[in-house]
Amino acid sequence: MSQINRIDGGLINRSKKLSFNFNGQSLEGYEGDTLASALLANGHRMVGRSFKYHRPRGIFSAGSEEPNALVQLRAGAYQEPNTRATVTELFHGLEATSQNHRGSLKYDLMAVNDLFSSFLSAGFYYKTFMWPKAFWEKFYEPVIRAAAGLGRLSGEDDPDLYDKGFLHCDVLVVGAGAAGLSAALSAGRAGARVIIMDEDFCMGGRLNVETLSVDDQSGSEWTTQALAELSAMDNVRLMTRTTAYGAYDHGIIGALERVTDHLISGENKPRQILWRVYTKRTILCAGATERPIAFGNNDRPGVMLAGAVRAYVNRWGALPGKRVAVFTNNDDGWRTATDLAAKGVEITAVIDSRDGQPPVNVPKGAAIVMGGRIVDTKGRHGIRSITLSNGQKIPADCLAVSGGWSPNVQLTCHQRGRPTWREDIAAFVPGGELPQGMVVAGAASGNLSLSSVLQDGHDIGNSAVSDLGFTASKAKASKSEDETVGISAFWHVKESKARAWLDLQNDVTVKDVKLSHQEGFRSVEHLKRYTTLGMATDQGKTANIPALAVMAECTGKSLPETGTTIFRPPYTPVAIGALAGRARGKDFRPSRLSPSHNWAEEQGAVFVEAGMWYRAQWFPRTGETHWRHSVDREVTQTRESVGVCDVTTLGKIDIQGRDAAEFLNKVYANAFAKLPVGKVRYGIMLREDGIMMDDGTSARFAENHFVMTTTTANAVGVFRHMEFCRQCLWPELDVHLISSTEQYAQFAVAGPNARKLLQKVVDSEYDISNEAFPFMACGEITVCGGVPARLFRISFSGELAYEIAVPTRYGDSLVRTLMAAGEEFDVTPYGTEALGVMRIEKGHAAGNELNGQTTAQDLGMGRMVSKKKDSIGNTLSEREGLNLETGLSLVGFRPVNRSEELKAGSHFITKGNTANMANDEGWMSSVAFSPNLGHSIGLGFIKRGSERMGEVVRATDPLRGGEMDVEIVSAHFIDPEGERLRG
Repeated sequence: MSQINRIDGGLINRSKKLSFNFNGQSLEGYEGDTLASALLANGHRMVGRSFKYHRPRGIFSAGSEEPNALVQLRAGAYQEPNTRATVTELFHGLEATSQNHRGSLKYDLMAVNDLFSSFLSAGFYYKTFMWPKAFWEKFYEPVIRAAAGLGRLSGEDDPDLYDKGFLHCDVLVVGAGAAGLSAALSAGRAGARVIIMDEDFCMGGRLNVETLSVDDQSGSEWTTQALAELSAMDNVRLMTRTTAYGAYDHGIIGALERVTDHLISGENKPRQILWRVYTKRTILCAGATERPIAFGNNDRPGVMLAGAVRAYVNRWGALPGKRVAVFTNNDDGWRTATDLAAKGVEITAVIDSRDGQPPVNVPKGAAIVMGGRIVDTKGRHGIRSITLSNGQKIPADCLAVSGGWSPNVQLTCHQRGRPTWREDIAAFVPGGELPQGMVVAGAASGNLSLSSVLQDGHDIGNSAVSDLGFTASKAKASKSEDETVGISAFWHVKESKARAWLDLQNDVTVKDVKLSHQEGFRSVEHLKRYTTLGMATDQGKTANIPALAVMAECTGKSLPETGTTIFRPPYTPVAIGALAGRARGKDFRPSRLSPSHNWAEEQGAVFVEAGMWYRAQWFPRTGETHWRHSVDREVTQTRESVGVCDVTTLGKIDIQGRDAAEFLNKVYANAFAKLPVGKVRYGIMLREDGIMMDDGTSARFAENHFVMTTTTANAVGVFRHMEFCRQCLWPELDVHLISSTEQYAQFAVAGPNARKLLQKVVDSEYDISNEAFPFMACGEITVCGGVPARLFRISFSGELAYEIAVPTRYGDSLVRTLMAAGEEFDVTPYGTEALGVMRIEKGHAAGNELNGQTTAQDLGMGRMVSKKKDSIGNTLSEREGLNLETGLSLVGFRPVNRSEELKAGSHFITKGNTANMANDEGWMSSVAFSPNLGHSIGLGFIKRGSERMGEVVRATDPLRGGEMDVEIVSAHFIDPEGERLRG
């Protein structure tokens, strides 16, 4: 387990060794390593295979821009594919495997694709699989799907926890490099609430990998000092391992914190937290990303970005190679050569595409080639040598390439901002249109020298807090040497005959871009989609600009004229689990418990999800072995004496204002303007197209005060609809709405003894006799010695019934009080199943009937749509197709053979006709067993139903099989005249 490429120096903790496993091989690293640095230290250059051609791939960068080193971490249910080794923090026991190969990594059977590369160029899939047509489903698609993808999911449920959170600050600093730390210090010293976040586990950015000094100390030492000062400030929050992945409306920034990714076990802590950050100012200090130069076979393991090579040497003490060559078009590439030479690394050559003199002293023994080009490399599983345009061959097991630096403008584009071109640095920089509250500092804005970066961060930090009303600190910006940043744009080596690679993950070459141009896909958006450039997990961070430069050459335009795609969130990949947070499994939706839930649990209730509520479905008792036994008992006892049901879940909307009655008159199809105070009215609500939206009741407690109830399922939808009407359609009306569903616990008390039970609970000064409190009455009362309550004389069961509501905090107490008061009447609690049986027996429409395709006419409520006033949906409800004489009608059904059980969803066919769509006359919407009638009953829609009472039709169920004869009857199976509910 010798670390053959480990050298002295770096910021790793050599006193703490960490064991890890790569492709079954046990290796060692140190605390502070990334997986990539540890692999390089152990001599592993080849870590994966490319997507299309399965060419060998090695570590290319040292950050989140990595296109090559995608590995699979952990095993079993914890398996995580497509993880960048360059940002994976090493921990003891880490298991990693390479991906995208059949067979071993070294001998990949799918590498045969590379032999057929001429047939697999850009856009081949648009042309190749067109013939024969029958081959697509049977051959082409299965083969393509089997070969597609990089890593593999475990197929098991993710056992990790994810969470979400909200943060608020005055100033958010994105990026903790030189500019970010300088900005945070300025803002923090001024007293502003500051959050500074960085995707790395070690703040400092390039200060940790460069040998430049700040305030006469090393960059890493200055970073430690700055972080100590920030940590001591109560108004500053430091967030490592946190990526700002998106800039959204109103200045909100999305961020992902990797809380336990660096631990072998999360110990019941969230693995990742998705933060929504509300900030008044965002200072983007995201730095810049180095880009490569394209030349023949520039994709071999060992070909790396020059800045990454010196990062591994300076920060991690890991040597990417023992004989290193440098290919550059700028001064920064030379710093790699000098840094490595200072560490004793052999520099075999420095090739600079520019003519002139070397910008720095030449490392001894290195071949210096000014105005040179690399045209090819050798080495199948790792680079061994390079070939120059003059034919010279130079040995190298690592090639450090620098084509310049591109500011990380991604977050500046998330609100449709477009970058602008700067010729002096040969890069795009943020444009003038930035997300709300955002300013850009440091390398991200195009300032590439350390001195200018420190000053820029300091100044922008002071400016941001001054804009917010804080007094800027008088402290001076830190000072640093001002290194040269000269560059001459050079994108690819035209003399190369071998394929020159641009997008290393998706195998896009210079030739592919030229082919895109040749076939007419010349806009940057079309180029991206035709070649798949920048569509991989790295989003083309290192590939986009060189590729656009090649397209610019093809079109004869400049790079600014060619333009660039604008970026969308996320900046780096975000796990679906993080987006979901805790909202999965039983927590996929919030669980809402009714006020009587605890009491119902004590009674042994069986619960069902109703929307987002848990409702008691039935209450089994000793000796009841089937749910039907419980439900039949509940229905029978309620109809014979009295039952209590929690109906809190019905939507409740409190409506107040001088124009409340007029407002209801517009949203309801039937009239409400003249509803007397103290009365309730059943109402129907139509959509704009005349289709039924919902039904419910509205009670008038005062001239300007109504309380509406809606169905449980539509509570949110109806409230949203009414708010739209109030705010957008009739803003001139004086009316205000508030959802009060959770503010009141409400119970239905139904049955012949309902009044007697309530008289024991309602305070004596309130007369609830039939004469004083008739059917459809309402009033505000008190119960149990002064507890405020509301009482409604309404019935969903068809029995004498009331609904009583109290503030939610009294809900549990009220249900216990009602049950105790009703003992002498043999009171029973009943659940949603019994409620459903009784509403079907009475012929009440519910969710099954209000399915979004039925009208008031279909439901037998056509007369309720008032033509004396206008209301939503009124006009379109008059459409001819919704009012046909042969239209559907809601009616009742019972089996001719009373022992048979009706099935909801069955379709009705006239006897003698073939069961097909042409002869379909309607469907069964709801069914139940009626313990009062002793057989199955149902509600459903059938053509001309109201005219066909007594007719026998076939109810056929081709999906589940079976059919039976059913008789069309009235939908009102119990008490059709309504005598019970008025008693």
